[in-house]
Amino acid sequence: MNQPTLRMRTLLLLGAGHAHAQVLRDWARRPLPDVDLTVVSPSALAPYSGMVPGWLSGHYAFADICIDFEALAQAAGARLITDEVIACDAALRQVMLRSGTVLGADVISINIGATLHPPEVTGAEVLAMRPLGALRARWETLLSDLAMDPLQRPLTLTAVGGGAAGVETLLCAHAHLSLMCPERPIAPRLISRSPTLLAGMAPHAARLVRAALDARGVELLLGTGFDDAPSAPTKSEHLVLWATGAQAHHWPARSGLASSDDGFIRIDAQLRSISHPQVFAVGDCADWGASPGAADASLPKAGVYAVRMGPVLTHNLRAALGQGQMQTYTPQRRYLALLATGDGSAIGAWGPLAAQGRWAWRWKDHIDRGFVAGFAAPD
Repeated sequence: MNQPTLRMRTLLLLGAGHAHAQVLRDWARRPLPDVDLTVVSPSALAPYSGMVPGWLSGHYAFADICIDFEALAQAAGARLITDEVIACDAALRQVMLRSGTVLGADVISINIGATLHPPEVTGAEVLAMRPLGALRARWETLLSDLAMDPLQRPLTLTAVGGGAAGVETLLCAHAHLSLMCPERPIAPRLISRSPTLLAGMAPHAARLVRAALDARGVELLLGTGFDDAPSAPTKSEHLVLWATGAQAHHWPARSGLASSDDGFIRIDAQLRSISHPQVFAVGDCADWGASPGAADASLPKAGVYAVRMGPVLTHNLRAALGQGQMQTYTPQRRYLALLATGDGSAIGAWGPLAAQGRWAWRWKDHIDRGFVAGFAAPD
């Protein structure tokens, strides 16, 4: 008697985010039979967001901070397509890539992070801190240009954004540029619409950050929009580090997926789209707070949440493909924040507690290196 043929099911991972790295690592250890797994990412190397400030400061080489998705995909028996999603039809569960390729799947998972849409600024070089994959070439080109400039003209270094990203970006970039170009005068400043630094973090952490900024001679322009801030001196080169709040990629809101007013994919407590349950979304591209049965407020756009979503996403993707039952994701109420200051020190914050020191940097370095090393391909 002939045995029935099992239909090959398809799982499509869009994006090389922290949660998808965990999915691939789990798949390598416990492959699910009769599932064709495909990953789409613009690059095979995915920088870990927690180590980007250390890379900006020159502490790490770019390869040190990256998860190798090509190696992960190979270990998981998956296909990696280095391309970019430009459109999606959620009802048909199909996506179109920039190359023109169209892919379909039984289950889709989206972990593409967020982006930024900075303005064009006449007479200034503007570097958006998101998406991380696009930052490398522009930062390295800028460093090369500055190093080769024989005039060593003064540089106005402006960070836009008063959150953790803006603070770390400014302090770490300033440290690197000061060491690389010791003869070049650098005037650092930070612009934020918020009247306070690190809104939502402990007041003591904000005081430590402010002291670190003061020690570098940073001019603070709080409660000020970028367009309203004083212009850089005309004889100064001007570098703008754009590190404002995360913005959504354009295509998810056009896909038919239920989205928040600002374009992030609305998900339920099982990390599924509230409109298309065979589509999952995690990390910065997802809006958790707007979802039925979820938390009362949207989660901050912080990589720690994508990391914690990873195990639940992995389990629920298997469940969506017929293995087991769905689990519920419960966000942590608080998390440890370790902010690099670019000088071999860091500021740690946990709830109302905060402290600073070289020990905090060593702790952060140990945690971050260990996280990335956890995705290395076995020998």
